[in-house]
Amino acid sequence: MKEQYKPQEIEKKWQKTWEEKNIYKTPDRSEKPKYYALSMFPYPSGRLHMGHVRNYTITDVIARFKKMSGFNVLHPMGWDSFGLPAENAAINSGRDPAEWTFSNIDYMRDQLKQLGLAYDWDREIASCKEDYYKWTQWLFLEFYKAGLAYKKESPVNWCEKCATVLANEQVIDGKCWRCDEEVTKKKLSQWFLKITDYAEELLRDLDKLKGWPDKVKLMQKNWIGKSHGAVLKFKVAEIQDMEISVFTTRPDTIFGVTFMAVSPEYPGIEKLITDENKEKVYEYIENAKKMSEIERTSTERPKTGVPLGTHIINPFNGEKYPVWTGDYVLTEYGTGAVMGVPAHDARDFAFAKKFEIPVIEVIRPEGQAEKPLEDAYVEQGIMVNSGEFNGLDNETGKQRITEWAEANNAGYSQVQYRLRDWLISRQRYWGAPIPMIYCDKCGIVPVPDEELPVVLPSDVDFNVQGKSPVLTSETFVDTVCPVCNTPAKRETDTMDTFICSSWYYLRFIDPKNDRKVFDSDLVNSWMNVDQYVGGIEHAILHLLYSRFFVKFLRDRGLLNFDEPFENLLTQGMVLKGGVKMSKSKGNTVDPDEIFENYGADTARLFILSDSPPERDFDWTDAGVEGCYKFLNRVWRLIYNCSGKISFNYAIPAVDSLSKENRDLLRTTHKTIKGIKEDISSEFQFNTAISKCREFVNAIYDYTNKKKDYTDDDKAVLSGAIFTLIRLLAPITPHLAEEVWSEFGGEFSIHEKPFPEFDENLAKAENVTIAIQVNGKLRDTIEMPLNAPKEDVESLALSREKVRGYIDGKQLAKVIVVPNRLVNVVVK
Repeated sequence: MKEQYKPQEIEKKWQKTWEEKNIYKTPDRSEKPKYYALSMFPYPSGRLHMGHVRNYTITDVIARFKKMSGFNVLHPMGWDSFGLPAENAAINSGRDPAEWTFSNIDYMRDQLKQLGLAYDWDREIASCKEDYYKWTQWLFLEFYKAGLAYKKESPVNWCEKCATVLANEQVIDGKCWRCDEEVTKKKLSQWFLKITDYAEELLRDLDKLKGWPDKVKLMQKNWIGKSHGAVLKFKVAEIQDMEISVFTTRPDTIFGVTFMAVSPEYPGIEKLITDENKEKVYEYIENAKKMSEIERTSTERPKTGVPLGTHIINPFNGEKYPVWTGDYVLTEYGTGAVMGVPAHDARDFAFAKKFEIPVIEVIRPEGQAEKPLEDAYVEQGIMVNSGEFNGLDNETGKQRITEWAEANNAGYSQVQYRLRDWLISRQRYWGAPIPMIYCDKCGIVPVPDEELPVVLPSDVDFNVQGKSPVLTSETFVDTVCPVCNTPAKRETDTMDTFICSSWYYLRFIDPKNDRKVFDSDLVNSWMNVDQYVGGIEHAILHLLYSRFFVKFLRDRGLLNFDEPFENLLTQGMVLKGGVKMSKSKGNTVDPDEIFENYGADTARLFILSDSPPERDFDWTDAGVEGCYKFLNRVWRLIYNCSGKISFNYAIPAVDSLSKENRDLLRTTHKTIKGIKEDISSEFQFNTAISKCREFVNAIYDYTNKKKDYTDDDKAVLSGAIFTLIRLLAPITPHLAEEVWSEFGGEFSIHEKPFPEFDENLAKAENVTIAIQVNGKLRDTIEMPLNAPKEDVESLALSREKVRGYIDGKQLAKVIVVPNRLVNVVVK
């Protein structure tokens, strides 16, 4: 064993050996229990950042620990490799998106290997490769065959310059986030997946996810947004046979309606506009088109609107009230119209005050006299000014109002979800082509399964303005209808990249299958993912879509389980100086520099040592240096003991050992127990590492007191040091493998069992017991663990400090709490 710790040499050596011997290859079948550990696969942006390092190290330690604990561990890695950045690279630099992507993958794969991650690289996948997106397309066709993929016109945020749809988050101050062009609303015919058919099950099954953080389940619950309410129908006073329907969760406030607001995109809005109002309304509608959904629904923004000139009739009292259009009303939610009840809705109250619309109180706190409203009252109460419903509590009123509406053809009860169907069309190049064909005779026709994949064309112009690059291909668009064999056109939209990431965890189990999407028996034997690790930013969309895919594939007979991820860990961010790392702030840390200067084991150790994995972690240079010094200290300890330790020593009977040897042996077993509990329960790696530090200190204390070593000394010391190395193996795999090998350990330490502890030896040999007199601490004593009660009481009463408080007084009773305290009660 070399005197100096040189991580760069050690790490390269063992990474090469691990790869050559393929020690992390996972057999499909095994007599061992299975364990599937998975990190959310990354977008190949070009370089790892410290957030990646933390995520992958957390999962790697879990995988290594489980492997050493006797599990057949599946721990794969791949690439979520379709997406806009590759297309931008093609536009900005002329590089082919595929070349840019695979170049980045090659670099990032090397970085992952430098980090010492125990991946089965034979299972590597990339969502942009034909052998993957062939099956992404096949899955789309399965949705289509089941009636869950459909096409419809929908208003979208449109950037004319980029010729693509923008998500709401990509519209900033009414402009495109990428090119700063003004964004407009445009109706496009696009593909959707009918996720709403699974809304109730997606909501209900959140209760099954016992291993998920409550905050993530709450976020999904709110996103699905189940509401119980009623659809109420209002006739339009000026237009015969025209009705406006609204969904409301507050039918009890129907008598408080004083206006109606419809979305600028409301389907029947043209009929509702009177001639004298057209100019103002059309101007308002055009302005609304330039705003994103987020801007329009912001609670911080003052509500705006213009009257249309027509009126609705309240079916409950026959009163007429004006119809307005307001950009805070969205066609995508509810019916595209809302009833305005200023007295009992804060948004409506502000709107009514601004435009001098009447406010009618219809819910009042029980026992309170009538008084002017200064704000909207939104709590429970008693119905007033509500005709025959006066005096009812408002919860009862909700039911009675709905019953009246149903009896009088004025509405009906309804459960509604905030969740909308999933828009998957993208007018971009670098994505999986949607496998559909348009034929003048046959209409929309799916590409036959045997003709998949529909391959992305390479003869495209990325500099084209105003349309998708796919449309510039001379070889892609024109095709033949598979039904009637006449000329037809291909779909030129590509799929949302969330489609690719909604099923990749299934493909990892059977990645080389070229006959079907995966072998169901094999996938069913491995799923669910036992531990999924990723950022909180994926709490809603990715996780929700993955759950949807699993439920759909179960219903298609391909899977026999309901949920993809048994346990979820959302790791905290990596900060520096208390703020998130970013290039713009100049506070990023390059993993390559850390590997070069300190080694991967130091990076792994530090990124786990400071805080629990679910909390944010603040990177400090001093902390890295401290972890590097600790590993040097471990190395020196082992080097200094190298002539005294061996695998050949057997620890003799405990009773025959000296006290110092019994103490080190007990410390060894206590450390094993503590670390196993820390990792097994909630992956508290920081406390596990703290226990390793304490253990190293204990071994140093032991060796510092020694000059000559007996065989018993060498046996106990050998046990402690080889235990330390196996405890560190999941965290610092290179150092552990090197030391294990240097002392003749059979390759590989990572295939050896994690240390076991003896429960009796994990307990302290002696315990400190507090002595109280009338509840106040007066002394302490050292006693053997589980000493007889009589012996503890006798020693406690004989202590000089205690005698000073009890002599001359009446001894009432002595209470002994085993191994903890003695309370002497005197009068």
